Amino acid sequence: MSVPSSLKNRLSLPLIAAPMFLISGPEMALACCKAGIVGSFPALNQRTSEGLEEWLVTMNTELEAYNKAHPDKSAAPYAVNLIVHKTNPRWQADLELCAQHKVPIIITSLGAASQVVEAVHGYGGLVFHDVTNQKHARKAAEAGVDGVIAVAAGAGGHAGTVNPIVLVHEIRAVFDGTILLAGALSHGEDILAAQAMGADLAYMGTRFINTTESQAEPAYQAMVIEAVSGDIIHTPAVSGVPASFMRQSLEAAGYPMDKLHEAAEMNYGDKLKPVDDEAKAWKTVWSAGQGVSEIVDVVPVRELVERLTGEYRVAREQLIAASDF
Repeated sequence: MSVPSSLKNRLSLPLIAAPMFLISGPEMALACCKAGIVGSFPALNQRTSEGLEEWLVTMNTELEAYNKAHPDKSAAPYAVNLIVHKTNPRWQADLELCAQHKVPIIITSLGAASQVVEAVHGYGGLVFHDVTNQKHARKAAEAGVDGVIAVAAGAGGHAGTVNPIVLVHEIRAVFDGTILLAGALSHGEDILAAQAMGADLAYMGTRFINTTESQAEPAYQAMVIEAVSGDIIHTPAVSGVPASFMRQSLEAAGYPMDKLHEAAEMNYGDKLKPVDDEAKAWKTVWSAGQGVSEIVDVVPVRELVERLTGEYRVAREQLIAASDF
């Protein structure tokens, strides 16, 4: 087990709320940090680098004020997700801003770049990289990342297809840093199970769609409550990368169900177009993981974290009680 010292004593629960496109912003991230878990958001949720810098200033200012007001219980650090891909024209400029404002954790996707690691380590930050298989975990390890996010079968967003037990073991075979497990985690006992499988931290996204601080539309949140695991479709047809979406939203957007195996063009620059551009599929096609079947309400982040913490503690006590078996 390997949790960085900068995180170990600042978390009330071994959990990161995953960055979600069009869902996560400063309001959710701040609520998570104040509740004792890592909050995050994608840099591309701001349409410009100037807007991103405003968010970074907000995060640092708000957390500094909170920590001064609560000297005995500092907030958890926050993270920013960078899409390190040639079709994202902003990632290098956004990286410079993150370094300038000393973002505690950078989460990279679609490219484990040593350039990112060098910049972030230069100011004492951490780099976590998400992967869906051992091959990419090995590349991330070679790039010098601090943590690898194992995005297993059942996860929302850009998800993999490997069983979580197998994936964690395969990653541990080539990486001795922090491992975070993502994929259909919805309850406190799921966080404990992730640790039992060999992960150091849990990485939970879909459950946080249905919080009051989420930027998800009410219809999106209602669909999450309505959906079950069988409604989650893993397809490259939306973004060009295999990802998980709710069947209902794919049908509503007019996607032919018999052609979901065909990959769309991969272009992250398109995501910088106005969010009200009706031509953009990602505006009306809603991502979620198989954990939707466990979500029945919309609650504030603090209430959700308290619930998860209680479930985690009960599960741990029950496991200890059953240890004589």
